[in-house]
Amino acid sequence: MAKMMKMMQQAAGMRKQMKKMQKELEKKVVEVKSNNGKITVSARGDMSIKSITIDPSALEELKLERVEKILLTTVNAALNAAKKTAGTEMSKMQGGLGGLSEMLGNAG
Repeated sequence: MAKMMKMMQQAAGMRKQMKKMQKELEKKVVEVKSNNGKITVSARGDMSIKSITIDPSALEELKLERVEKILLTTVNAALNAAKKTAGTEMSKMQGGLGGLSEMLGNAG
């Protein structure tokens, strides 16, 4: 019974850590520029887009289809960069998760 209580306490602690991590990830921002430098996308570590900036000259120089393609590519690159940032932050917390998973493995 004591082992079960300890597991429940650890699980509650992990939930608290996860909520804290989510708030921290919201603050992490990565910025990615398109290859031509005309579009900039900022993404947060929680996989949300903070901002998109398009140089007005891009709309004059390029066809709409090309601008859309560059925008899509840049947004995806920004989200990938945000995922990497989030992964780095999550790996810092993995020690705590490892302890809990070991305990759950031992309980089975």
